[in-house]
Amino acid sequence: MFSSVVSSVLSTAKQVLLLLPSAMMVLNIFFAIVVVFYERRNPAVTWSWLMVITLVPYIGFVFYLLVGLDSRKYRLFSAKAKKDELLCKQMMEQSGDNMERQLKVVGQKNILQVRGSEHYNDMIYLNIFSGGGLFSKNNHVSLFHEGGPKFDDLLEGIRTAKRFIHLEYYIVRNDDIGRRLVEALAIKAAEGLDVRFMYDGMGSVTTPRKLFRPLAAAGGKVTEFMRPHFFRINFRNHRKICVIDGETAYIGGLNIGNEYLGKSKRFGHWRDTHIKVRGDAVAQLELRFVMDWNFCSTDVIHLRDGFFPRTSGITRGVAMQIISSGPDTAQHNIHYAYVKMISEADKSIYIQTPYFVPDDAVFESLKIAALSGIDVRIMIPAKKDHPFVHWANLSYLGELVEVGVKCYLYQKGFVHSKMVLVDSLVSSIGTANMDIRSFKLNFEVNAFLYDAQVTKALEEQYLRDIEDSSQLTMEEYAKRSHAVKVKESVSRLLSPLL
Repeated sequence: MFSSVVSSVLSTAKQVLLLLPSAMMVLNIFFAIVVVFYERRNPAVTWSWLMVITLVPYIGFVFYLLVGLDSRKYRLFSAKAKKDELLCKQMMEQSGDNMERQLKVVGQKNILQVRGSEHYNDMIYLNIFSGGGLFSKNNHVSLFHEGGPKFDDLLEGIRTAKRFIHLEYYIVRNDDIGRRLVEALAIKAAEGLDVRFMYDGMGSVTTPRKLFRPLAAAGGKVTEFMRPHFFRINFRNHRKICVIDGETAYIGGLNIGNEYLGKSKRFGHWRDTHIKVRGDAVAQLELRFVMDWNFCSTDVIHLRDGFFPRTSGITRGVAMQIISSGPDTAQHNIHYAYVKMISEADKSIYIQTPYFVPDDAVFESLKIAALSGIDVRIMIPAKKDHPFVHWANLSYLGELVEVGVKCYLYQKGFVHSKMVLVDSLVSSIGTANMDIRSFKLNFEVNAFLYDAQVTKALEEQYLRDIEDSSQLTMEEYAKRSHAVKVKESVSRLLSPLL
């Protein structure tokens, strides 16, 4: 009796084992169908995920749940987008401005009043109509190329603040500069200033919450932008903004941490670009902060709360626009602006970014520009920050070198700057890298500056950086090992996911 039962169980188990591969294959096909259904808007992304699921069955689908499933963002951020749009309209009404008036101003023959710049009217129009980036000409801009001077200036600005300090950063470290910043903010909060600090949950995932206790104890307000969990590690707030008294603002690539001061053994010297802005553009950065704060905090900010001064005191200066993009915007605004900058170039295009994983629109535009005789230069770090991204970088650069693009690998340390400079006239400084993640997944913000003096100063720094770089030539690129070629090929296939 017992032996017959054992025999029956073993027979059943054998049949299950024989059916298991077929069942698992059906399950994996089901996973693939799910991916095709949810990612049907982007064939490149769809094929990349299908490759992952095919090569790494079951585990690949779990990975997709972690960092893919693009459709989730529409449920998460559609309400935020509607509230942001309403807030923008209220802001315009309060300031006496409106979209129609802005577009009429751009309709002037040469809004920049610089000979040969008429064709940039189209770009300004694009940034207003698509990105909601109001155009202003009365701004003063200071440049920072390293962390030390920027943090010194920021801490001094905090020390002399009179009314409020609002900060929004991707990464905040619990180290010397992080603690110094929190202590400085706590002092101002204790004086009665409105101090608010917003940090990204994933970017600062290793930062202990005790770092912010002195600030909270002094009356400051701290909030986390989207705490990461199993199904939410994408859609990170990569913006870096500080607004003081509604009169001064900071924007650029520098987070808060010792590595951004060049104190990391891994990276060494840290080369970045950050700017300080005074003028009407400050209100646009404050508006961006308010939109993000209201999304992740129950302590809602209202326009009537006094965070938007009416005048800056500057009557003439740098023309600029503040453009945001991310899951909370209807269009890929910064991506569109990058493509427009590249396509409008007549003489030169200088790009500096740690991550160069472009989509087809940017990649083909750069190729066309180089083949048209335009001086196209791209600089990335020589050091590997993320290996797959680095190999993908090299794969794209190698193809661009073939059409005449001058590509450089920064050797002095790590270059984290996100700069696009065109024709010694128009420049972009901000948080968006030249990659698909910045274009479509992360929350980003950039300043687009229409000013020859500022752009030429940035070009001068770019040329100094070339002295600390090695040029990637076709001869050098051809010498790479077979192992590197394989890594490049795999990383290139996965580039829509990086």
